[in-house]
Formats: sequence, structure tokens, C-alpha cells
Amino acid sequence: MTDSNALLQSVLLKQLAPFTLSGYALFREVIETDGALPAKLKCLFSAVAATNKGYLELARRELERAARLGVLLNEAASGLILLSSLRGEGTALAFDAMLDTVYGHPASAPRGPSLVRADPGEAEANFKSYWGTVPPALASLLRLVPKGADGYFLMRKGTIDCNQLDRKSAELMLIAVLASDYSPQATTHIKAARAVGATDEEMAEAVLCAVPCAGIAAWMATGVLIEAA
Repeated sequence: MTDSNALLQSVLLKQLAPFTLSGYALFREVIETDGALPAKLKCLFSAVAATNKGYLELARRELERAARLGVLLNEAASGLILLSSLRGEGTALAFDAMLDTVYGHPASAPRGPSLVRADPGEAEANFKSYWGTVPPALASLLRLVPKGADGYFLMRKGTIDCNQLDRKSAELMLIAVLASDYSPQATTHIKAARAVGATDEEMAEAVLCAVPCAGIAAWMATGVLIEAA
């Protein structure tokens, strides 16, 4: 487990900073052992967060650990769905390639894309339902580029509704990725996770999944939002 972690094997840190290594070992224990959240999910969250930051070797190790702990390909692909909407094509394709390396992709794919369209007014109704009102940025998008607003709605819907994990786990994965960017947008998903039954302890462990790729600053930026939300 933690004794095989690359950072914990650093000769210089062993010589010069035993406190640093000891502290990091505790974070690794949180991620790699069952707690409020199962270890397999936390390793997956860490892999997705590390891909978001561009640390692909770290991400691959975390994804391999998640696979060993029992995360299935369809479950791991939840990270691909999330990154496609939250961080765009480049990051999503990096994670897609990693899925291929760790799992291998299905032997066949559908002949063509299965595209859907939003019904008139569906995007605006969804925004109001989720936020209670239409956020200013989305109100502008609805006014200026309605097709873009529909695209936003559909990609956001895919992140939650097409996720092969349960709704709570999907929100917790979002929290982990946003924590890796120290993003205040995590507040929205902390509230959403709490609304579908996530405990503060589960959300705290999700945030700590960002520590391997974003350091302890991830907690300082996001942990406080759990108390405030």
C-alpha cells in the first residue's frame, strides 16, 4: 500500500524531511483504505483529479490501483464523462487513453454517434431546477447562443445521469476534481452531494483525494467550503 508509493521512496525526503513523508503517508492511508468512502472509489477520484492536473503517470498509478481494488471499466469511465464536460477534449482524451492502457477498450463500438437534442425550454428549466434561478453566465448563454446553452445542459446532464456510479459518487468525484483546482465552484457540488445523502466525512475524504496531485492546499481551499455550504 503506502510503502510502494513513489513519493514515499524519495531518498532526499527520507534523509531531510521525515515529517513531510510521515504526513503524506497518512494522506495515502486515507485514500488507500476503506473509510467513509471505499478505497476503490477514492483511488478512482485521485486518478481523475491527477489527470485534470496533467500528472498522467500519477494518474495511471492511481487508476491501476482502483482497478485492482475492483473498479470496473464502466465505473472508471465516469471519469471520462466528467472530464469531457468539466475540463474539455484534451484532458478527456488523456483519460480515455489511460482507460485503454489499464483496462483495454470494448472490442466494438456503435456504428455512429447516438446524439440527442434538448427540447425547447428544457435547458432553462433544468438550470432553474438545479440552481433555483438561472445563473448570470447561463442566462447570457441562453440569450446569445441558445445552442450553446443546450450543449451546456446536455453535457452537464451526461455528467450526472450517464455516470455509471451512483449520483452521490458522481457529485463526490466532481468535488475531488474541483478541489484539485482550488475552485470555489466546489460549493455547488458540496450542496448537491449533501442533497443526495453525502455526509461531511464522505465529502472530506473526496477532497483529500486531490492531495496527491494538488497538495494540502486542496484541503485549505475546499475543506472550508464543507462547513460553509
